[in-house]
Amino acid sequence: MSTAGKMDCGRRRLILATAAVGGAGVATMAIPFLSSMLPSERAKAAGAPVEVDVTNLAPGQLITVEWRGKPVWIFNRTQEMLDTLSKVEGAVADPKSEADQQPNSCKNATRSIKPNLLVAIGICTHLGCSPSAKFKKGAEEGMTQDWPGGFLCPCHGSTFDFAGRVYKNKPAPTNLVVPPHTYLSETRILIGEETRGA
Repeated sequence: MSTAGKMDCGRRRLILATAAVGGAGVATMAIPFLSSMLPSERAKAAGAPVEVDVTNLAPGQLITVEWRGKPVWIFNRTQEMLDTLSKVEGAVADPKSEADQQPNSCKNATRSIKPNLLVAIGICTHLGCSPSAKFKKGAEEGMTQDWPGGFLCPCHGSTFDFAGRVYKNKPAPTNLVVPPHTYLSETRILIGEETRGA
């Protein structure tokens, strides 16, 4: 091979090596730049809407999903549970849900868009503990004629009915919060928005 040919081969290698190093440098610089375009942890905490499929949610069953870092209950109430709501109206502090704890679409006797499905934030309005679901009858569950079940806060004893309404003379000052939500279809709920519809 001539001297000129060897020089051309050396130049090609130098150009390729320079291009590879330059490409790696560009990629290294691009990663932080592109990462900065992703939503921040703060933006994620602000909470994008959460879509939930409730196709397999049986009557009497409750599931918990997370929205804005909070537990959100989706509870498929039985007819027996719904029947207790009118019976305990005199015992709950805000039977007509007059406090601003739910969207207007849920300002009704069941505090829900669909009567059987309650969507509520599972945080007690007293000091932020998470109440427990108490659905089974029996002394060990604490259920009585005065309190036929619902949600019991283990921290300070606040009790809520099957619509998340707090009972009178309890530490919790208001009903459980019902977050904004809408139905995208018969079995798909969007938590965090009220604007879209089925």
